[in-house]
Amino acid sequence: MKLVLFDIDGTILWSDGAGRRAMTEALTNVFGGAGPTDYHYDGKTDPQIVRDLMRASGHTDETIDERIAPLMEHYLGRLERELAGGTRAHVFDGVRELLDRLEARSDIVLGLLTGNLREGAAIKLQAAGIDIGRFRVCAFGSDHHARGELPALAQQRAQQELGLDIPGDHIFVIGDTPADIECGQAIGARAIAVATGRYTPEELARHHPYALFSSLADTEAVIRVIDDA
Repeated sequence: MKLVLFDIDGTILWSDGAGRRAMTEALTNVFGGAGPTDYHYDGKTDPQIVRDLMRASGHTDETIDERIAPLMEHYLGRLERELAGGTRAHVFDGVRELLDRLEARSDIVLGLLTGNLREGAAIKLQAAGIDIGRFRVCAFGSDHHARGELPALAQQRAQQELGLDIPGDHIFVIGDTPADIECGQAIGARAIAVATGRYTPEELARHHPYALFSSLADTEAVIRVIDDA
């Protein structure tokens, strides 16, 4: 049995900056400012993004902790309006076909590993016409602020919720950032990097993923990597 965990932003879909716009509005509303404009959200969890930006703006961790719950509520409301108001979530080439093929396999469990809050992940996937219920094992940014903790959490959930003891080298993390490549190293997970986000194939290759694709359009090639591992 193998567990295949997909990142969302930059891997499954692109939402034309809806998440950043929603977060910027929420931060401005709750903290009075959105922090440094050159900060990259890629590969971060939503709680980490808030903490990094607000620390850089001079807020204490105590203040951030006090305000993060209402901020996230504001963010999710704005994100839903963004994606319901004409901003469309574009699904990258090959993703739907790959999800269909993997979901149909009895020896593969389909999952998510994303820095999004669970509610945010559901909003983005729904905007793309993808049911979050298809993913049987998930780890979200709302589960832990550190992305590196999420693969082990997904592994634990596979055991607790499905009764499956899946070793690290049978777990695959498919993502578009160096953080996706590196986050599963502690449990021996294999990273499949895809250059559909901000990072080029050359930049991703420097982090030594198990496999590297320019896109997920070649369904057979991606499945072959998973089968041959």
